[in-house]
Amino acid sequence: MAISNPSSALSITIATRESRLALWQAEHVKALLQDLGHRVELLGMTTLGDQILDRSLSKVGGKGLFVKELEVALDEGRADIAVHSLKDVPMDLPAGFALACVMEREDPRDAWVSPGCATLAELPAGAVVGTSSLRRLVLLRAALDALGRSDVRIEPLRGNLDTRLRKLDEGQYHAIVLASAGLKRLGLGERIRHIFEPAESLPAAGQGALGIEVRADRSDLVEALKPLVHMPTWLRVAAERTVSRAMGGSCSMPLAAYADWTGGDAGHLVLRAAWGDPEGALSLVQVSDQADVQTLEQAEALGQRVAKALRAAGARPPAAGA
Repeated sequence: MAISNPSSALSITIATRESRLALWQAEHVKALLQDLGHRVELLGMTTLGDQILDRSLSKVGGKGLFVKELEVALDEGRADIAVHSLKDVPMDLPAGFALACVMEREDPRDAWVSPGCATLAELPAGAVVGTSSLRRLVLLRAALDALGRSDVRIEPLRGNLDTRLRKLDEGQYHAIVLASAGLKRLGLGERIRHIFEPAESLPAAGQGALGIEVRADRSDLVEALKPLVHMPTWLRVAAERTVSRAMGGSCSMPLAAYADWTGGDAGHLVLRAAWGDPEGALSLVQVSDQADVQTLEQAEALGQRVAKALRAAGARPPAAGA
């Protein structure tokens, strides 16, 4: 529905990465804002995270590499909003920036993509599985250990979604694990051989959700973005992101956190979290808690309790400087 008062229409520039998935996300937000009567254009940018592809994120500065240049564009006034995959957004935004909107979540689960193996159990001897995530690494290792498959190697996989699929198709990997949301948004759902239920592979905090960042002083944009807010999703990801924040969350943190409602999109929230040792010396730690949640403060309180339970069960925050 278009805005009722045309004088309140804004001219909005969206800063976005130039990967196909990032552009889809930005175009999606652009269309929704245009339907509300705003004038919208895109500012495509290549971030440092897109340029450094030969090392894992945990070794080159973390997920903030994907958002820093976009934040500079906001700060300089070259753009008004930035659209992010929320799982790529650092847990604490820099001073002067705010998360103004969390949109309705796509499928948050992990996807198994393989040309020849329908499941982990079908991997051939000495197979190579690719992932860019320490979280997926520790969860995959636990699943492979349960199958007695110490022969399977888990190797780093960087690049945008199309690059990762190309590396798989070239035979560099027998299978890769990706986010279901990105594949579905780009119409690539047919590449998915298996979707891991959360009990099999607990998702990352914020996975499948889009967040929109603004300068904290742009109250006009916060108001304009209100129709795009999906509060049931925001409450879920607030609980998840609080776990990660409380654990010192970063790309060097092999942490999963996933919240879901029982009986619909409001009321009782169940939050599960898992932590693994990337060196494989400690067992996978898994905890859960639940609460009636109606506000962001209640969601964050639940996240704090789960983070405390993780630490009590043996999970360790990353070492300083990691």
